[in-house]
Amino acid sequence: MKAVIVCVSVSHGNTRRVADSMAEVLEARVVTPEEADVGEVGEADIVGFGSGVFYGRLHPRLTGFVRSLPGVSAPPGGERRGAFVFATSGLPELSLVFSYARPLSQLLQGKGFEVEATFSCRALDTWAPFKPLGGLHKHRPNAADIAAAR
Repeated sequence: MKAVIVCVSVSHGNTRRVADSMAEVLEARVVTPEEADVGEVGEADIVGFGSGVFYGRLHPRLTGFVRSLPGVSAPPGGERRGAFVFATSGLPELSLVFSYARPLSQLLQGKGFEVEATFSCRALDTWAPFKPLGGLHKHRPNAADIAAAR
């Protein structure tokens, strides 16, 4: 199975740690949107897309990359290409009301991907109001979060 993970991890490296743990299981390459090869993404059996959460949304570099993708064709056999979306955030996701992954998942579906799973976990957040306190979730993602991501 060919796999690739497109990841934006800008603040503390937490999202990259999650991506690297997933990549070990999938034997995938982890790349930034700027490093990603559109051909590789289009040919992969499964593609992961992840970032930290900024003001309630996934990073604009990631969503911009997905918007720029051409529609992917189905592999032989007619199934849609697989994808998953993941996020790290300081604040909890209110999945019944709002999902960090939903907008990107819908965009990916429009590009011909079948979004098979989403994942999110807490991570160190040093956004302005939390910075004087040293941030929220200083020891996250922890071993349990990494195990869940795998």
